[in-house]
Amino acid sequence: MGLSAKKMTAILLVVVLVSAALSAWEILRIRQIENFNHAVTQGKTPDTDTQSFEARFSTAYWLAKNRRYQDSTLLFLQLLEQATPVQKSAVQYNLGNIFFLRGIVINGRDMTVKNEAVFLFTQAKNAYIQSLKLDNSFWDARHNLDRILMILPDDPSPGVGDSDSPGLIMGNIPVGLP
Repeated sequence: MGLSAKKMTAILLVVVLVSAALSAWEILRIRQIENFNHAVTQGKTPDTDTQSFEARFSTAYWLAKNRRYQDSTLLFLQLLEQATPVQKSAVQYNLGNIFFLRGIVINGRDMTVKNEAVFLFTQAKNAYIQSLKLDNSFWDARHNLDRILMILPDDPSPGVGDSDSPGLIMGNIPVGLP
């Protein structure tokens, strides 16, 4: 029992129409993605996918680039709840960069803020370590962790005065900071 030419034509017509509709949808989606990427690179709010992880990540990154560290940190921390391990690694890396930048800015003023700078550098170190735990192949996080370890003083021995501690060593500023 074979298919008649009319039935075969009808089936093929339906397949062509469905394929054309799916192709049109894919072309529309590609254009939306291109517009999304363009808006993100310009620091603008995209028209589509505004609540996606990528849109919110780029907003947090833009905030950090524009020195709005507190807002950026809050948004990055919210992203941790819905992120994949690789995305969490990227978020932790950027949080480390924020703490690192804040520590560099504060440390540059004077030594009266030494404890606050050490706290920020320690937070950066912890964020880089978390990033590497989530994605051990993240070389930028390894590099920045290496730099932060060179900057942070060793743990002081009990009873040693401030004059004996080396303090913060500012050299080899890391790469990849926002």
